Amino acid sequence: MSNRPDVNPELKLVFDEPVQRKKAPKHLADFSPAERKVWAKELGFQPFRAAQVATHYFSHLSTNSEDWTDIPAAERSAIAKALTPKLIELVTTRTTDNGMTRKDLWKLHDGVLVESVLMRYTDRVTVCISSQAGCGMNCPFCATGQAGLTRNLTAGEITEQIVAAARACANGELPGGEARLSNIVFMGMGEPLANYNAVVRTLHNITDSNPDGLGISARSVTVSTVGLVNGIEKLMDEGINCTLAVSLHTPDDELRDSLVPINSRFKVREVLAAADAYEKKTGRRYSIEYALIRDINDQSWRADLLGRLLKSRNAHVNLIPLNPTPGSKWTASRREDEEEFVRILENYGVPVTVRDTRGREIDGACGQLAAAEKSK
Repeated sequence: MSNRPDVNPELKLVFDEPVQRKKAPKHLADFSPAERKVWAKELGFQPFRAAQVATHYFSHLSTNSEDWTDIPAAERSAIAKALTPKLIELVTTRTTDNGMTRKDLWKLHDGVLVESVLMRYTDRVTVCISSQAGCGMNCPFCATGQAGLTRNLTAGEITEQIVAAARACANGELPGGEARLSNIVFMGMGEPLANYNAVVRTLHNITDSNPDGLGISARSVTVSTVGLVNGIEKLMDEGINCTLAVSLHTPDDELRDSLVPINSRFKVREVLAAADAYEKKTGRRYSIEYALIRDINDQSWRADLLGRLLKSRNAHVNLIPLNPTPGSKWTASRREDEEEFVRILENYGVPVTVRDTRGREIDGACGQLAAAEKSK
């Protein structure tokens, strides 16, 4: 472990909580199981009510207090409002891929907008969730990054996106009928490790067994980061062992300094060393996320450099054809350049896949739907 402090003076955004105009209401999902009982008592309820509500919320995905028959009818509404206040409200939903991909736009208590995307495949259902409103990483090809950071989300606000997705699956809202939410990826709006405490609390909410959490395997959860080395180091000691995804986007520091500005603080080799340490500690192979941008980072020599960097590492490359944002100069690579990039990596023995580009028709890139709503 590094002795590096959590917050470095040049980049206060790494773990700082942005200023909020009005704090979100506290929610059951903001607390650990033990803390929930203490909190319930502080609110004037019997502590065991917290465990009962957690069972309804995490095991049954229910926020309708009328169904909570193990709680006296006269108390249900007050307990529900206190322990599970409404944190997110659906603004609009867009679908594509014959309904198999669904993007939801949520309004938070203070009017801030965030997005989640629910995707059904033949063998799984995945939700991509937001951990911040906006993002402070300032990556120029990302709609969210260009919007800037509004604020961190609470663990309750993040967890609500997941529970809403799980409920949609259980209610058969996607084609194919009832399903179980199986995979969660922190790849929506925001840099998860810049909202560390809320994200870790959410990870426990996901992976803790019913009734304390959703009981989803950590192997089915992916946390993406642009490379906050101190965040990776903290995460590896949490004992959660989810999959780490590093948004690298180029193997050379010169270009990465401009594509991913945090690289001015954490260089490529330092980021990869932290990912290696995470893999060694957790036993989980990590992913390298690489958005292919035409004539920017898709040259064969960069593929060669990436292959040489990764050939001896337990990493998998996930190539992402860029989903361009309106008016942006950045666009996806040519098919032939993409294929050559893949061929070079495979020649080095590096596992590589090209991500299925879902959601182009529904403002699928992070931040696009929120930006479109704001512009109305």
